[in-house]
Amino acid sequence: MNLPFDFNYYLNEKIVRKQSPNIPRAEFLIKETQKSFIGLKNRVEKLGIDEFNANSVIKDIHDIIIEKIRAKLLLEGYNASGNFAHEAEVAYMKNLSFSDFEVSFVNELRQARNGINYYGKLYEKDYAKSCYEFLIDLNPKLDHLFKRKN
Repeated sequence: MNLPFDFNYYLNEKIVRKQSPNIPRAEFLIKETQKSFIGLKNRVEKLGIDEFNANSVIKDIHDIIIEKIRAKLLLEGYNASGNFAHEAEVAYMKNLSFSDFEVSFVNELRQARNGINYYGKLYEKDYAKSCYEFLIDLNPKLDHLFKRKN
């Protein structure tokens, strides 16, 4: 399994800082990720996933997941920035009761996105398809983070 450090490590290293909740920014990220999810789903349904769009699909999936986790962090009064910020955001998933498998997959996805952006790595369509299926399964759990408790 490919798990990041415990979330407290990132707090102690000041990669994550406690702050006042940033509700407007969190609400923006929630709405934006909902639109991005629908847009990605429409694109995949109409065009499919192939060798020409595999990397962009992977990056979009990463962004949707990370921005939802970031929104939850912001609502809880945390802000991750600088080196290892995305890793810290993935680590926060454990605090939100996501499984080790889910955290590990998102961490792998984070590394794939870095490989694409910084090292010119090309991914196969089958990997992009597995990432897309993972997002389809994970998205309801992510959205559940923002349901109001009555």
